[in-house]
Amino acid sequence: MEKPMNIIAHIHTDFPTKFGIPRQSGLADFEATIVFDPEYRNSEALRGIEGYSHLWLIWKFSAAERDAWSPTVRPPRLGGNKRVGVFATRSPFRPNPIGLSSVKLLGVEKTAQGSVLRVSGADLMDGTPIYDIKPYLSFTDSHPDAVGGFADERKSYSLTVDFPNELLEKIPESKRDALVELLSEDPRPQYIEDSERVYGFEFANCEIKFTVSNGILTVKEVIEK
Repeated sequence: MEKPMNIIAHIHTDFPTKFGIPRQSGLADFEATIVFDPEYRNSEALRGIEGYSHLWLIWKFSAAERDAWSPTVRPPRLGGNKRVGVFATRSPFRPNPIGLSSVKLLGVEKTAQGSVLRVSGADLMDGTPIYDIKPYLSFTDSHPDAVGGFADERKSYSLTVDFPNELLEKIPESKRDALVELLSEDPRPQYIEDSERVYGFEFANCEIKFTVSNGILTVKEVIEK
């Protein structure tokens, strides 16, 4: 009998919903905290982890589970109109809802919930379950000559961000640069040229509302919650 995978921890981020989350890990320097579930809340399991600068997170697409799967998907980076094989993408709609992210380890802190990990660069929704954590090894995990398929064709794509100062000041100062970087990556579900459409997503107890026209993303409103 196969042993089921156990959830060992949950990550806490500034993104309470799927919309707005960075498309990939490492694109923006948002900080997050990984809190271990009681059964795995043993500081001995983290012995030596601070010797690594980066970690791999293996996690569950808890907000994208489906009963059936499709062999092809429509990646947002291709405008949501072209289908490619699911195993040629990082789409959440997979036979097994498993994600893989590399994050920077900022430190280990002792709290009332045991030893927790502070990380940055995660592309996960708040409360996402973590299956496993492994060290990132630069001499084996990094391949400078790797080819990125269709993702390479879009990697230079970005938007100019117009974020009025009076609105930006509503965001905690430590999170401003990362938020602007995220917005430049175009957080829309797909590229829809509708300059009148107002998009919005929740971030750090605020709702960010914006429009996109002619390659410029303009923040229209920041609603504090």
